[in-house]
Amino acid sequence: MERRDFLKTATAASVSAAIPLNAQTSQATSQPTKRAESPNMIYRELGTTGERVSAIGMGGYHLGKQKDSAESIQLIHAGVDRGITFLDNCWDYNDGISEVRMGQALRNGYRQKVFLMTKIDGRTADEYNKQLEQSLGRLQTDMIDLVQFHEVIRMEDPDRIFAPGGAIEAAVAARSAGKIRYIGFTGHKDPAVHLRMLETAQKHSFHFDTVQMPINVMDAHFRSFTKEVMPVALKQGIGVLAMKTFGDHFILNSNTVQPIEALHYGLMQPVSVVITGIDNTQTLDQAFEAARTFKPLDQAQISSLLARTATAASEGKFELFKTTNHFDGTAANPKWLG
Repeated sequence: MERRDFLKTATAASVSAAIPLNAQTSQATSQPTKRAESPNMIYRELGTTGERVSAIGMGGYHLGKQKDSAESIQLIHAGVDRGITFLDNCWDYNDGISEVRMGQALRNGYRQKVFLMTKIDGRTADEYNKQLEQSLGRLQTDMIDLVQFHEVIRMEDPDRIFAPGGAIEAAVAARSAGKIRYIGFTGHKDPAVHLRMLETAQKHSFHFDTVQMPINVMDAHFRSFTKEVMPVALKQGIGVLAMKTFGDHFILNSNTVQPIEALHYGLMQPVSVVITGIDNTQTLDQAFEAARTFKPLDQAQISSLLARTATAASEGKFELFKTTNHFDGTAANPKWLG
């Protein structure tokens, strides 16, 4: 019922195909938006965009799992009312239901209170445009603040995105048309893929506004995005979005770290946002408790935490997003790539 009522499937023409990539400006021309801030939340700069966003972001996947859409909407409203301004989502989350419910929640003035992000799977300009139009319809908005290329997890993904007729052309055209404001990318498989994406962008004189990656207490020990990718992104002025704080539930299953500790570790990194899954009022309260009690960890505390997680993290068995296809939606559905 939700999809039939709110899903728009209009296909946009790939008007960007005629724009030479090396002629496309790399920086967004959008002016930063000021939003109300709450004393109950931490706020940070989003890279070099000039935007200020909440240091805790609500993960969109978990907001589409409730049995009743009213529960999802209530959670989003509660998070925003308490000070969260960064909302995460994706075109493919829960077959579009996550975006549909977020769109419902952003009615009646809530859209203006948040920095809205979603992700697109399409690697071609045509597929990107189709998915973007669907996301705009589901989210009930004519502009999304940040759209990121989703699941850049294969070494060939940068080549496809930046190829003639690739998704980057559609993204830049959408930005010029005012449908999106900023452009980023995400991935969770291997730091080498992220680094190749950044290198490919530089070759095409393109600057990403954001990059999303796993940053958690186990990442430091195995295929570390924290050590390998984050310094490069920061040097380029790219806003870093941390994800996989709990690795779904698998990192917590290791019994090496408590939820608040894991959130504090993410918050102490030089990231703009720690995106965490919030699927009930308890996890929402947990996120605000982490913000309320956060103090930068000293070196001894960091060393102790990393020593505690080292053995469990050494082979990546609790970071299934790196070592298995458990989290790879586009691997199970290659047609989404176009």
